Amino acid sequence: MAYEAGGPRPRPRPVPVSLEAQAYLQDYAALLDAVTFPSVVVDHRWDVVLANDAFETLFRAVGPHPTAMPGDNFLRFVLFHPDAATVLAEHESSWCLPMLAHLSATVERHGHDHGLQSILRDIAQDPIMDAAYRHGLPHWIRSVGPHAVEHDGAVRPLLHPDPRWGDTCRIVGETPSTLRDLGYTRLTLVLREARRPARAPRRASRPGRVRRPAGHLSVVPASEA
Repeated sequence: MAYEAGGPRPRPRPVPVSLEAQAYLQDYAALLDAVTFPSVVVDHRWDVVLANDAFETLFRAVGPHPTAMPGDNFLRFVLFHPDAATVLAEHESSWCLPMLAHLSATVERHGHDHGLQSILRDIAQDPIMDAAYRHGLPHWIRSVGPHAVEHDGAVRPLLHPDPRWGDTCRIVGETPSTLRDLGYTRLTLVLREARRPARAPRRASRPGRVRRPAGHLSVVPASEA
């Protein structure tokens, strides 16, 4: 759900649930907004029900798209947005294929869902993606094993716009029973701080030796630089 960082707290999208469930989602939005890492609540179609500021910040540089914005449907974003690879590194192998595998499993349970059928139609219109979904995906699952399909616990490459964060994240599934009963799933991308280059050990100065100013090549005397 798109909103300006630092602005009003996100409100749950209108869904056909009870007033009690709506109140729960409103309070859950407050909890989500207090989380430092990108966190999102989605339904079985990957329609975004709730997303926090950190999630919006992660994808703030992606351009507009009529059907595949990350704050609308995350599955469509991964599969169809031309800017997805600018944030989701190793896009095809680390993000597209696991998401296609999840889609395949979801279709088995919700085969008549209009939203899922719409995504399948869009996949079918792309010859490369259609071939990957119908032919390449089963081979990939056999090659990597079923564990690679799971999102919870997976470590995946990520390109965060903030340079203090490293180049991977761990996906953590943390869905309480109330959200699960509503048909929702919560995923959090646990970011890792960027590794700082290790400092070279400082050598002890030899007696009578003049230490060169920083930034000079060791083969060029400082006076000639």
